[in-house]
Amino acid sequence: MANKQATQKRAERVRRQLKKVAGDRPRLSVHRSSKHIYAQIIDDANGHTLAAASTLEKDLKGSLKTGADSAAAAAIGKLVAERAVKAGVKVVVFDRGAYIYHGRVKALAEAAREAGLSF
Repeated sequence: MANKQATQKRAERVRRQLKKVAGDRPRLSVHRSSKHIYAQIIDDANGHTLAAASTLEKDLKGSLKTGADSAAAAAIGKLVAERAVKAGVKVVVFDRGAYIYHGRVKALAEAAREAGLSF
């Protein structure tokens, strides 16, 4: 139980810092599990999700070897960035949650930057 509380506390600390610098920019939130990775762009002012992508989507599932590697994370980063640009979002703040900026989280962020998001 202590581990879950520590994880939640770490994620809250990251979000608290983001809200100080975000202004009116939406937030690119990342969640990773042992088998999949998820990303969504959230407008916190209105409480709406503007764009989302995950390795559970049918069109991606067949093309990826697994949903739990850096290649899958890069594909999700590119896909969520394309959907965000289509929705008119180009500048976001990156919310890594309780995860360190390394491995799959870093691969997703770099792919999103290459696909047109700025953060």
